[in-house]
Order: sequence, then structure tokens, then C-alpha cells
Amino acid sequence: MGNLYPLLMLPGFDPRPWGTLDLSPIYPNHKFEEKIGEAWLSGDACKVANGPLTGKTLAQLSQEYQRQLVGDAARDSRRFPLLLKFLFPHEKLSVQVHPDDEQAARVGQPWGKTECWYIAHAKPGAQIALGLKPGVTAKQFEESIHQKRAEALLQWINVYAGDTIYVAGGTVHTLGPGSIVVETQQQSDTTYRLYDYGRPRELHLKDGMAAVKERVKSGKVIRPAPEQIPGSMNRHAPLIGTPYFVVDMFEAKQTLQLATTDESARSSVQILVAVEGCGVVEAAGMDPVTFAKGDAVVVPACVGKFDVRPQWALEFLRAYVPGKPLPEPETRM
Repeated sequence: MGNLYPLLMLPGFDPRPWGTLDLSPIYPNHKFEEKIGEAWLSGDACKVANGPLTGKTLAQLSQEYQRQLVGDAARDSRRFPLLLKFLFPHEKLSVQVHPDDEQAARVGQPWGKTECWYIAHAKPGAQIALGLKPGVTAKQFEESIHQKRAEALLQWINVYAGDTIYVAGGTVHTLGPGSIVVETQQQSDTTYRLYDYGRPRELHLKDGMAAVKERVKSGKVIRPAPEQIPGSMNRHAPLIGTPYFVVDMFEAKQTLQLATTDESARSSVQILVAVEGCGVVEAAGMDPVTFAKGDAVVVPACVGKFDVRPQWALEFLRAYVPGKPLPEPETRM
């Protein structure tokens, strides 16, 4: 097992022109002098904040520990498989698209970028754009970009706290203002900016339009209501299952027992993100790790069984790589 243990991650705050100075709904004790759009939690460059591995990045640890860290289910033993982050849109993001695996391979990338959004907070009227309107072709959309009316050809939908949105690779999309989002995605930063409302930033129309799909399975995920975990006061809601990641929500009022293997008996690193409250991650023979709203804990695959003990109450997301192939989720607009 080496010296791996549950890793508290240091958030990496990324300035963006569409971001905000006020991250207080998630990070009330942080003050910023420039607009922050994203807080990265498990990116390659994200650093450990506890124990002997303090200061090491997930990229370094993935190279060193390989399957002990990422698990059997991860596609690449030397690459951390999932990137989770908070998004804080105060203005509209650029209209963009990410390639799917097939398109990424054509341009020499190891994999594409399919993602999902969990809406942690939403003001009344908050919207996202997801895909092209029915009947709109990629050619018509490209023409609308040059005519500076691309927004009109997108499907805009209202979002509410608790929604989960599936964004398949190849989906034209953007976020409007008024929400706070937890994004889970394949570990890729390949983004093609298609339209940016006149902001002076580079567009990537050649590669971007090659990645655009006219019909996609993206949308709001159809999922069951949270269920009481038998024999406890805890609740569990399966938010989304995809070929690339699974994301669950837990509401813990008592100690919760979890593991790094799923029913397929294959292992995966677990990423825990607190969205409300505070708790402690405990594993046999290892120092406990306290995490609170906005924090992420990476539980290496080799840890096996571990507990999450709430301090009063805790709501957190858990993301991992599925041990067996899963279909794309059922969605609606």
C-alpha cells in the first residue's frame, strides 16, 4: 500500500472573465482581487494539503503509484481519471464544445471530454444552453456565429438546485449566470470556444465545428428521489451513471461506510466533495481527514473500506470510475 492515504486537496482558483469576486456560498473565508470562475479540485496540477504527501500533485502521484491510486477501472494507470471542480458563472460563459473520444483521437488527444453538472445553487431564472435547437444544422449554426446571433440557435433550459445535467462530448453548450455548479468530467481540458459575445478571446472554429454533433443525448438526468439507507438516518441519491464516471449524492447524519470497489469488484479512486456541512474521512491505520463545504478528499483505490463521519450533518458528492461498462443516462430537456 506504500504511504497512500485519503488526500485532502487544495482548491486551485482559476480567474475567468465571466467569474465573480464573491465565492461566499462555497468559500466564505476566501477573498479575491480578480474574478474567479472555477475552483479545481482534482485536476492534474491540484496539490495535496495533508500528511507526508503535502505539495505533491495528482499527476505526480498518478505516475508514482499508478493502480494503487487510480484503481483497476481507470483506463490509464498513469493518469488521474476524473476532474471535479466548482464553477461560479456571474456572466455567460463562451459557447463551446468538447470533443468525444473519437474526435479527440483524430487530433492526437488521449480521450475526449464528456462531463456532467450538479447544480449546487441556482437563483430564480438561472439557465444553461445545451445543444442546438431541433432542426438546426451544424452549417446553420456556423453561419450564425459569423452573423453574431449564435445564442438564438441554442436550446436554453431553466435549472434548479439539485438538477444533474449530462453534457456528452460533441454538445454545444454554455452556462448562464445565477448558478453554482459542481462539474465532473473526463480528465481533459480540451475546450473549443465557438462564440464569445464579442469578448476579445480566440475562437477555435475549425476544430470546434469538427467536434459539433447535431443530435446528442445530453439533458437533465432522469433519476429516482433520494432513498433512506437501511438501518441508518443517512440518505443516498444516485445522480448519474455514464461510461466514464458515476456520481452519487449522500446526506449523512450518522457514520457512513463506503469502499473503493463497486459491485463488479473492480476498484476506483473515489473523489468526495462536500457541498454542505462538515465531516471526517476515516480509514484503518490512517490519520483522519476533516473536510468541509468546498473541500475535496481523494480516497486512493488501495485504501479499500473507509468511513465518512459527519460532524452534525454533511452533504457530499462521490465520483468514481465504474467497474463495468455503463450506457449513457436517460435525459430530458
